Amino acid sequence: MDAFPAFFPLAGARVVIAGSGEAAQAKARLFEGSPAVVVRIEGPQAFVAGSYAGAILAFVASDDDLFAQAAARAARDAHVPVNVVDRPELCDFTTPAVIDRGEVVAAIGTGGASPMLATMLRNDIEQRVPEGAGRVAVLFRKLQDEIRQALPQMHERRAFLREALSGPAATAAMAGDMEGAASVLREALAKGAQTLGKVQFVTGHGPADLLTVRASRALAAADMLVADADADPAILAMARRDAERLEASEATLAVIVDLARNGRRVVRVVSAPVSPADLQALTEAGVAVEVLPTASAS
Repeated sequence: MDAFPAFFPLAGARVVIAGSGEAAQAKARLFEGSPAVVVRIEGPQAFVAGSYAGAILAFVASDDDLFAQAAARAARDAHVPVNVVDRPELCDFTTPAVIDRGEVVAAIGTGGASPMLATMLRNDIEQRVPEGAGRVAVLFRKLQDEIRQALPQMHERRAFLREALSGPAATAAMAGDMEGAASVLREALAKGAQTLGKVQFVTGHGPADLLTVRASRALAAADMLVADADADPAILAMARRDAERLEASEATLAVIVDLARNGRRVVRVVSAPVSPADLQALTEAGVAVEVLPTASAS
């Protein structure tokens, strides 16, 4: 990862755009409909550090090299990160291609190397993010404290949210019935988390691009990751960064059974075929098991 993506809260935030013309207008359009306060400045005002005071971000758009350099210097003097259009050497950050679904925002960046590629990728991904996704996020933000209070254990809360995000509450929110969605979610919360864990075996010898969609999703949803020492690092990189890790030597069947019975989703990345005896033992212990092989190479 050559650049770290981060999201800045915009409620009450001040954003300064220095310069004029279409490029400056394009930057201003990024914030249309947002709660940010956008301040437009031109001329000598752009060269004064005080013009940027209190801003969280600054953008400079000008065909004039001297204007761009002076404005960028003034923004930095005010300790404000600055982006200068078409001048990556003057930028503290680059502007990604953005998918805006209200509470749900996705951004695709190329470090300024190819904005056109970022735009093409955004168009592909945008079709897969439903318009109602933002309403689902609003629902879970509204009930966030209730969910945390009812389910203080992280793995229980994660299991509940995993089911709820594909359940009737999310469906109702997606359709715009926010009151009904909240009611359904509270009913599910009153029943408590379903503590049924699962053990999923993922083939780890690689290459990573042969993983099935189900295997990729399993890695992304893992509560506990157990991998053989020779598993492909590219496959392990697809797991949740905050998933707990357990050494394969410590992951006995008894330990894995205990984790699953306590509601954990365990992903076991193996470099050899799964032992039928292990599968049988897990099944007999009442643990849900799934073997997720790689796709066939063409």
